Amino acid sequence: MMPAPSDHIASPATEAAGAPPRAPRLRRRRLARLAWCVALAAGVALAYAAYWWTEQISMDRLRAAGAQRLEVYAASLENLLDKYDFLPHMLELDKDVLALLEHPGDGARRQEVNSYLERLSKQAGSRIIYIVDLQGRTLAASNWRQKDSFVGDNIGFRPYLQDALRGRPNGFYGVGTTSGEPGYFYARGVHRDGRMLGVAVVKVNIEEQERGWVQGADKVMLADANGVLFLSSAPAWKYHTLRPLPDSVRAHLERTRQYHRLPLPPLRFSDEQTRADGTRVVAIGAPRLAGVEGGSAPRLLAQTRSLAPRNWTFVYLSDLSQARANARAAALFACTAYGFLVLLFLFVRQRQRSIRQRLQAKEQLQEAYNNLELMVAERTSRLARTTQSLSEEVDVRRQAEQQLHRTQNELYQAGKMAVLGQMSASITHELNQPLTALRTMSDNALLLFERGRLDEAKDNLKKISQIVARMGGITGKLKSFARKSSAELAPVSIHTAISNALVLVERRMELDKVAFTLDIRQADIYALCDSNRLEQVLLNLMSNALDALGMLERGARRALSVSVTETPESVLIYVCDSGPGLSDEVRDRLFEPFFTTKPQGEGLGLGLAISEQIIRDFGGSLRAERASAGACFVIELKAASVET
Repeated sequence: MMPAPSDHIASPATEAAGAPPRAPRLRRRRLARLAWCVALAAGVALAYAAYWWTEQISMDRLRAAGAQRLEVYAASLENLLDKYDFLPHMLELDKDVLALLEHPGDGARRQEVNSYLERLSKQAGSRIIYIVDLQGRTLAASNWRQKDSFVGDNIGFRPYLQDALRGRPNGFYGVGTTSGEPGYFYARGVHRDGRMLGVAVVKVNIEEQERGWVQGADKVMLADANGVLFLSSAPAWKYHTLRPLPDSVRAHLERTRQYHRLPLPPLRFSDEQTRADGTRVVAIGAPRLAGVEGGSAPRLLAQTRSLAPRNWTFVYLSDLSQARANARAAALFACTAYGFLVLLFLFVRQRQRSIRQRLQAKEQLQEAYNNLELMVAERTSRLARTTQSLSEEVDVRRQAEQQLHRTQNELYQAGKMAVLGQMSASITHELNQPLTALRTMSDNALLLFERGRLDEAKDNLKKISQIVARMGGITGKLKSFARKSSAELAPVSIHTAISNALVLVERRMELDKVAFTLDIRQADIYALCDSNRLEQVLLNLMSNALDALGMLERGARRALSVSVTETPESVLIYVCDSGPGLSDEVRDRLFEPFFTTKPQGEGLGLGLAISEQIIRDFGGSLRAERASAGACFVIELKAASVET
C-alpha cells in the first residue's frame, strides 16, 4: 500500500511561530517517490511470478498428458506383441514340423510344412513364420512362394536364434537382411522328448504402431537398449540414435546385422533443464521438426517410459511453445490487473477521504439533535437485529455442520478412489495375465479336441474355470472396496478386513519382491468400527509401506509385516516395514493435511490425514511408533464381541 500524502497546510499561526513549511512537503515527496518505486518493483515481481507459475502449471499438464499417452502406447504395443507369443508353442505341437526337423532332406514333408506355415501366417496376421535347424539353416518358411523366400538362408548370426539355441527364448527387433523389411522376431526352441530339434521363428510387423501415434508438434519415439530409434512419429528421426554409439556397440550391431548397414547417425540433443519430476527440457538441433523453418530449435519437454523386459524406452516430446505463450499472457494479465488495482486503490483512498469528511459533518449534526428517546429506539432496534442475526447464525452453523459431515464422507470415498487409481496398473496387470492364459488355453483346448485328446482338453477347461473364478474374486473385492460406507459402527472381523486389503496389494508385493508376514491368532478377533473404512485405512498404510520399500536400493531387504494383538478393552493392529523409516520432523507432521514426503505429482498428502480421521471417528487412534528399522503404524480400536 502506498502511503497517503498528507493534506497538511501550514496555518498562518504556524508560519508565525517560525516552523519551516517546506521541510514536511519535501519529506512527503520523497516518501511518495519511494512508494511508487516499491509499487513498480512489486508489479515487476508479480509479472515474473505469474509467468513462472503459469509456465510450470502448463508444463505439468503437458507431462501428465504425455505420461497418459505413453501408457496407452506401451499397452497397445504390449498387446500386439503378446498376441503372437503363442505361435511358436503351436508349431511345437505339429507333427509335420517335428518330422521335418528330424528328416530335413524329406522334400515332400518340407512342402507340407511350407503350406502349413503359409496358412498359419495368414490366419494369425504375422509377417513370416519359418523353421530353422540347429545349424541356423531355414528349412521351411511361410514366404516360400516369394522371390525373397527365407528357405535355405543361414541366419545363425542372429542373436535371437543364438539365444533360442541356448534355451533362452527371446524377442528381437531388426531389419531383415533378405527383404530389408524391419520387424519383431519371436524365437523359441522346438523340442521332442526333452531334446531340441530346431527353432521356430515368427516375424511380426510393428511399424503400423506409428500410424496411431500423435501428429503435430508433439512427437513420440521408441528406442532400443543401445538408444537406436527404430519407431518414431517423426520419419526424419527414425534409425537415428539418442547419443553417439561407442565403437564396440557399432561393431556388435554390424556383426549381428540388426539394422543391416544403416548409418545410425546421432540426434543432437541439448539439455537445457532437468526438472524435479524427472522430465527434461531439451532442444533438438538436427534434423529439425517438420514445419519449423529457420531460427533456433524449439524447446521440448522430454519424458520417458521404460518397456520391460525388452529394454526398450518410449520417449515423448511435448512442444513448449504454447506453454511459453500462456506464461507471457499470464504475465501481461498480471501487469494489467496490478495496474487496475493500483488505480482502484487510489480511487478508494480518495473516496474514503470524502466519506470521512461527510461522516464528521454527520456526527456533528447528530450531536445537536441527540436525545434520550431516539437513543432508546435505536438501541431497541439494534437488539432486535442482533437477536435475528444470532438466530440466522445458529441456522447457518447447523447447516455448516451437516455439510461438513457430508464432505467428510465424500473425502473418505475420494481417498478410496485415489488408492484404487494408484493400484490400477498392478490390477490391470493382474487381470491381463489370466486373460492371456485364457486365450492361450482356449486355443490349445480347440487343438486338443480336434486331435481327440479329450482328457487333456478337460484339464484345460478346468483350469480356465479356476482362472475365471479367480478374476471374479478380484473384481468382487474391488467392487466391495469401492462402495460407500455406512456411518454406523458394528463388530467387524479383523481377519476378514486384513484379507480383503491384502487381495488388492498382493500382486504389487509379488512384483516388488516384498517378503510379507502376518501374525494373528487363529480365533477371529472383532473390533467396533466400519469394515469398509477399516479396509481403506489398512490399504492406505500397506500402500504407503510399499512406496517406502520402493525407495530402497537394489538388493536391499524388503519386508512388510502385519500383526494383531488384543486386550479386554482394545484391539491393536501393527503395520510395519523395513523401509528408510521416519525422521522426528516427519513423524511430528505425519497427519497434517497435504503434508507428504513423496515426489511432486505422486501424492496429495491426504491419505494419512483421512485415515487418522476415520480411526478417530471409530473412537480409536492411529499413531506412528519408533522402530529400530523402517516405520511402524499402530491402529488402536475398541474391542467388540459378536453378540454386541
